[in-house]
Amino acid sequence: MSAAVHETPPDGEDAAGSGPPPPTRRPEPAPRTQDVRTAVAQAPADLDLGGGWDTTARLVGGRWVVRRPRRPGVVAQLRRETRLMPWLAPRLPLPVPVPEVVPGEPFAVRHPLVPGEPLTHPAHGRELGLFLRALHDCPTDEPLRLGVPRGRPADDLARFAADVVPLLPANLHEPAHALLAAGRRLTGDVLVHGDLGPEHVLAADGRLTGVIDFGDAHLGDPAIDLAWALHGTPPAFADALAAAYGVTDDQRERALVAHRLGPWHEVAFGLDHDDPAIVREGLDGVVARLRPATGP
Repeated sequence: MSAAVHETPPDGEDAAGSGPPPPTRRPEPAPRTQDVRTAVAQAPADLDLGGGWDTTARLVGGRWVVRRPRRPGVVAQLRRETRLMPWLAPRLPLPVPVPEVVPGEPFAVRHPLVPGEPLTHPAHGRELGLFLRALHDCPTDEPLRLGVPRGRPADDLARFAADVVPLLPANLHEPAHALLAAGRRLTGDVLVHGDLGPEHVLAADGRLTGVIDFGDAHLGDPAIDLAWALHGTPPAFADALAAAYGVTDDQRERALVAHRLGPWHEVAFGLDHDDPAIVREGLDGVVARLRPATGP
């Protein structure tokens, strides 16, 4: 649900093979669905955690999560996380990964395991609201110096109009263009997670235990992070989050726009990587989120 981003590595950073990163705020297709605590107890030395579209993840020695890029262009993204997260982690009220580069080849980063399981039954809206408030209140000068990119929502919207709208049923073209016009409101400039969803918010023993996967962090509209949190969760969770965060009516409306735009990024990713299954799944989401405004 965020803009495409453009990374400019700090002076001296090796950006070879990085290229422009893919659009941010994409749902991960392979969340950690196992009970990691049970699995670690049964096989403490080594465990495949799956990963997502950009990286693989493996638990090593029962403690370290080792992540490797699926494509050369992801290396720059992982290096950026190793610069950003040591600065960011002390400013947040929940644990987050703080990765470091693993010496040697092939390239990998590692961080201590953040405990918990992906959020499946949200019950902690206040905790997440306070987390997002702290994240969005962070100063932005240092993230920019560390290589965190600015979002480019105008580029995303132009891409969606050119490549996604033609794939939709003709009767949805008008509401699709109306949604893209509303997307021009997503112009904020705060530090955002960029891919916040239930697979990246961890919980255990009745409390939130951490937020993971900051690979899509960038400067953008806070509505990007509020999208799922306000419009993809039960009302009680969303209300508690909104109260803790201090959500305004305008932010809530922009978050709905961002929520409805989320699957468009999935379609674009599938087109970029020649994956018809991802394109179809994304189009199903685009249609489903357009139809509440248009009827059956």
